[in-house]
Amino acid sequence: MSSQDALKNMQPEREFFVGIDSDGCAFPTMELKHKECFIPNSVKYFSLQSISKYAREAAEFVNLYSKWRGINRFPALLMVMELLAERSELQRSGVQLPNLSDLQKWVDTGVALGNPTLREEVNKSGNPTLEKVLAWSEAVNESVDWMVEGCKPFAFVRESLERMAPKADMVVVSATPGAALEKEWKEHDIARYARAIAGQELGSKKEHLALAASGKYQLEKILMIGDAPGDMKAARGNNALFFPVNPGQEEKSWELLYKEAFDRFVQGSYEGAYEAELINKFEALLPDIPPWKK
Repeated sequence: MSSQDALKNMQPEREFFVGIDSDGCAFPTMELKHKECFIPNSVKYFSLQSISKYAREAAEFVNLYSKWRGINRFPALLMVMELLAERSELQRSGVQLPNLSDLQKWVDTGVALGNPTLREEVNKSGNPTLEKVLAWSEAVNESVDWMVEGCKPFAFVRESLERMAPKADMVVVSATPGAALEKEWKEHDIARYARAIAGQELGSKKEHLALAASGKYQLEKILMIGDAPGDMKAARGNNALFFPVNPGQEEKSWELLYKEAFDRFVQGSYEGAYEAELINKFEALLPDIPPWKK
C-alpha cells in the first residue's frame, strides 16, 4: 500500500499526470457499497430502524445523488443526520437521533479522516460517541469486503488506462480505504497501470494530488478524472484540469475519454471551452436540494 512519503517522493517518468478516482468512477461499486453496506449499518448502529425509509433517502441523496456525492464517510454521516433532523416524519416518529457533536469536533480538527486516526482518538480519549462511530465504520468495511467482489470496471476504463499508460503517470486518488482499493484494482488486473494507490489514510484527494503531482508536472499536463464535485475541487485546489465521469452515464464518459478527451489533453486543446462544457453537463446532474424539499 502506498504512503504519503511514496507519493511525495514519486518522480515523473512521463510527461503527463492523471489522477483517477475509483468508486463510482472506475468501478460500478458506489451504489452497491452505499445501498448494501453503508446504509444497513447506519440503520443498525444508530437505531434508525423505525425511520429506515427516510434514513435511506437521506443517505442516498448525500452520497450518490447530490453535489456532495463522494465525500468522506464521516462528514457524510453528519450531513445525513442533519437532513433527518429537519424532517417532520422524524419528529412524529419519536426516534431520537444520536448526538454526533463529538464526531463533528473530530472532523473539524483537520486530521486525515480514516479509521486509523479515529481509532487513535478513541484509544486516547475513550469517547463513547467516537467509539460507536468507529464500530460503525469498521462494520461498513467488513460489509464492503464481504459484499464487493466481481464488480468489473466500467466499459472503456481498461482501454483508457492502456491508452494513457505510455504518456501519463497514473495514480489512484480516492477517499476509499486503501485496502479496499488495492483489492479491487488487483482483482481486475488494472493496478499495474497505477504508479500508486492512495486511499483515505493518506489524506484528502487534494492532498494526494499535491503530494504526487504539484511542482513536478506543468499544470496544464495534470488531469484528475472523477465522478464527484469533490474530485473537481481537488483538481482545482491544485490548479489541475478535470475530466468528469457523469453519474448514470459512466460508460459514455469513459468512451469519450478514450476516443477524444485524452487526445485533446495531450495535444493541449482540452483546457478552456471544451472542459467547461463537460463540467457544465456534469454539474447539472447533481443538485443541492433534496427532492423531498422541493
